[in-house]
Amino acid sequence: MNSILRTARPFCRFLSTTAVNQCAQPPKLKPKTFIGPITWKSMTVTAVVGGGLTAFILYVRKEKQEAMDRERKKQLGKAKIGGSFELVDSEGKKVKNTDFLGKWLLIYFGFTHCPDICPDELEKLAEVVDKHDKTPSSPPLQPLFISVDPTRDTPEIVGKYCKEFTPRLLGLTGTKEQVQQACKSYRVYFSAGPQDVDEDYIVDHTIIIYLVNPEGEFVDYYGQNRNAKEIHDSILVNIMKYEAGKKSSWF
Repeated sequence: MNSILRTARPFCRFLSTTAVNQCAQPPKLKPKTFIGPITWKSMTVTAVVGGGLTAFILYVRKEKQEAMDRERKKQLGKAKIGGSFELVDSEGKKVKNTDFLGKWLLIYFGFTHCPDICPDELEKLAEVVDKHDKTPSSPPLQPLFISVDPTRDTPEIVGKYCKEFTPRLLGLTGTKEQVQQACKSYRVYFSAGPQDVDEDYIVDHTIIIYLVNPEGEFVDYYGQNRNAKEIHDSILVNIMKYEAGKKSSWF
């Protein structure tokens, strides 16, 4: 028994010493991952990812804008606005819609006896034309005034009336049938009111400025709520789209 204890004591001392030595050793820690400085490679990857994201955003915007343009064109196309007309100018010369092919047109329907609305709209139209003429490399733009009062608006009267706003404004009138045809082409409503004791009357009519492209196609319209700058900006946008469409058709 004593021999067994003597043999066990050194072994126990060995175990306790080993345990102390193990506990005294600090725990092994995993080496920290060192993040090196920014490299050209990482910058390139970041730039590529960022550029791709930007390109994707621009693509989405482009698709959205094109979808909106297609929808607007679809809505406008349903109205089938625009078409043929044959009228006369201030010198009594016959004028057809085909005479203006190759030019952008701004068309306003009104009458010379209009007390306020027509003068306001024609002054605005004249301002738009002036802005356009001062724009570098701007394509030809012809403003037209078409009378909806053929009974009183003779070619001479219409000619003098238009010159009061701008010499660039071409006044057109004609017979009742010719005027009706022009108004029908552009879906313009007009109706003469009752006459007073002086045989004067007001003509109720659509108050819109129409934009037509060089191919004679109706493009856009502008109501009383649009000012000269807004109209001019819209014309420039439509011109750019038209030119871009022509270039894309070449390929």
